[in-house]
Amino acid sequence: MENFSELNLNESLKRSIARMHFKIPTPIQAQAIPPALLGKDILGTAQTGTGKTLCYGIACINKLLNDRGSNALIICPTRELAVQVGDVLNGLIENTMNIKSAVLIGGESMQKQLRQLQKRPRLIIGTPGRLNDHLKRKSLKLHQAYFLVLDETDRILDMGFIPQVEQILKFVPKKHQTLLFSATLPQNILKITERYLNDPIRIRVGSTTTPISKIKQEVIQVSEGDKYNKLLEELYKRKGSILVFVKTKRNADKMADRLHDDGHPCDCMHGNLRQSKRQRTLIAFRSGKIRILISTELAARGLDVPSIQHVINYHLPQVPEDFIHRVGRTARAGAEGCALTFVTPNDRQMWNEIQRLINPNVKQEFNTFKKSNYRKRKRFSRFKQRESNESKPFKKNYFKHSNNDERRGKKKFRFKKYSRRGKNRAF
Repeated sequence: MENFSELNLNESLKRSIARMHFKIPTPIQAQAIPPALLGKDILGTAQTGTGKTLCYGIACINKLLNDRGSNALIICPTRELAVQVGDVLNGLIENTMNIKSAVLIGGESMQKQLRQLQKRPRLIIGTPGRLNDHLKRKSLKLHQAYFLVLDETDRILDMGFIPQVEQILKFVPKKHQTLLFSATLPQNILKITERYLNDPIRIRVGSTTTPISKIKQEVIQVSEGDKYNKLLEELYKRKGSILVFVKTKRNADKMADRLHDDGHPCDCMHGNLRQSKRQRTLIAFRSGKIRILISTELAARGLDVPSIQHVINYHLPQVPEDFIHRVGRTARAGAEGCALTFVTPNDRQMWNEIQRLINPNVKQEFNTFKKSNYRKRKRFSRFKQRESNESKPFKKNYFKHSNNDERRGKKKFRFKKYSRRGKNRAF
């Protein structure tokens, strides 16, 4: 397939695709959309930024247009991804299609979502937790959800949402079409496909462990104490929007305050912030009101901001696979980008694991790093002092320690007169 016009789509959907100026499909779209239109189950893996959302979105809307008695359910791991998917699909839906949608995510007003559900939407997009909340309230009906999508399935696994997803699938008809998409393919996903997919068509485009070739990779070896100053140097050098990844929520808050004090317009995004605040920050970053966004792993999946020129890994991720998702926030939709990674002596083990994931045959780098031996020196000095004490006579050494204990106010060890059970009871 070389053009979207070659697909056997509903005419109104063809007009909508042309209106959004989608002409040439990406490789994952060219391979996955035709079998999805035939009702086949799909297991698709491709690099981040290759158009997986539009891939299942076209098949989903075409299904709803041709079969007025069916609904669709799209499950996303994060709130930001669910909102983003909703924006993309609502852009494809025209008023004449008569398809209403609802985005059900945590952190937003339940009353607002209940009003959306009263309009009987046929397209449901949500996160597992809030979907289960509506199912318990019986405000959400899935008995006609014949089209199911699990987006970013590896992230769903990492966040521990599989039990909640299984609970949701109890309300879905047994005979339904399932599309499962992921940027990486761990062994746990293969087990899920055996349980929930019926003779799926396996589609794999590109390497799931290699970043996009248009991403320029840069690595800076730096000590922990000089890392922040080096970050400031890189921020002054680089032009365009920058996404900085840190390890924890506290790191994100502290980094945002510190950069703001140094004159850099920035903001942070992490899981402890209210959904409204996270959404405002993301909108400001997309519109260019803030140049620098500091985030935890929250922004590593599904965040589609075409204008991100640089990704900086201030801290390495906890899992090697997350490195692929982080750097995939840049160079999206065929653009070029740059990914900079700071590597400290304490990061050498994780960095070598990341390198082995990207290229199993690569030689391990940074083995010349020397970790800080402050604790070792401290332990050695204590053992050395102990050895010198042992060389002294036992009696002299014992009384010396006891005198030191009295000087410090410590109690001497002595047997108790009574047991714990009472005065008159023996041991």
